[in-house]
Amino acid sequence: MINVVTVIGARPQFIKSAVVSRAMSKRPEIREVIVHTGQHYDENMSDVFFEELEIPVPDYHLAIGSGLHGYQTGRMLEAIEKVLLEIKPEWVLVYGDTNSTLAGALAAAKLHIPVAHVEAGLRSFNRLMPEELNRVVADNLSQVLFAPTETAVQNLKKEGIRDDQVYLVGDVMYDAALFYGAKADKESGVLKRLELNPRGYVLATVHRAENTDDEARLTAICRGLMMTARELPVVLPLHPRTRNILARAGVLRELEERIRIIEPVGYLDMVMLEKNSRVIATDSGGVQKEAFFYRVPCVTLRDETEWVELVVHGWNRIVPPRSAEQVNKGVLTAAEGSSEVPLLYGDGNAADKILNVLGN
Repeated sequence: MINVVTVIGARPQFIKSAVVSRAMSKRPEIREVIVHTGQHYDENMSDVFFEELEIPVPDYHLAIGSGLHGYQTGRMLEAIEKVLLEIKPEWVLVYGDTNSTLAGALAAAKLHIPVAHVEAGLRSFNRLMPEELNRVVADNLSQVLFAPTETAVQNLKKEGIRDDQVYLVGDVMYDAALFYGAKADKESGVLKRLELNPRGYVLATVHRAENTDDEARLTAICRGLMMTARELPVVLPLHPRTRNILARAGVLRELEERIRIIEPVGYLDMVMLEKNSRVIATDSGGVQKEAFFYRVPCVTLRDETEWVELVVHGWNRIVPPRSAEQVNKGVLTAAEGSSEVPLLYGDGNAADKILNVLGN
């Protein structure tokens, strides 16, 4: 029996792990123990995803919650270490680039437990981003690195990671898009509930610290979306932290008058909103890819992206939020659409390829 401890704690990781956990449940030789750090602890940002994605109830819920990076990561590291000492797994599986990823990889490495990193090799080359630091450290602590793209493989090669540690498996998010896209069509009623017309609105998400913690950038995004709303309705599922920041900045009330602000939605509803939007404006790495999977043009409200392939092929436009006019123009230009649909992220069987490696 191969014991695998999966460490997750944030919305994107729930989605990625759901695909691998489903595949793992069909492998009798593998036993998975799920550790939920509690990095996202709001019910709409956590529990609902476990229900909708049919992820097993976590074996351990650490309930760490939010806090400064060092404080949060330190508490996770301490709590995860106790679990690993109890379970003594053959592998620790981490996903993406959050503080949960860093803490899981570091706890395992300190105990000499092999680490496998899903979504390895992504680089924005901006060390000011906490996510960039997390992914670089996690990659360097991992014994096995599952890369989603050829670009990611080359990034790892340039950093001196041995070839025999790196596996090009494709993107588990594409696996998820295929499965949950069909599920959302059957089960989500969000379009009817919000009275939205397919391809008749802009979907926006804002949560990264580089935007929410910079008043000038956040204001540019908000005012840009308000300008866009004169041409196309804008729907913004608002993260609790971002809502609080906007309220303190005195922008929330005006924003609520101009665009459609809604509470964070369940994953299937989010998929449905993505699939049917005219264009997506986001600072989320995962949403950028989901936009492409559902053939929706995307504007990335950042200075760079890890998913450079999407920019090269015209499905993603980088629009640094330096002014409202820049944001508005970027969104409306993207709404004109793209045509070429290259095969970038594998064949939709990344989860099985990952388990074939871990199971050996």
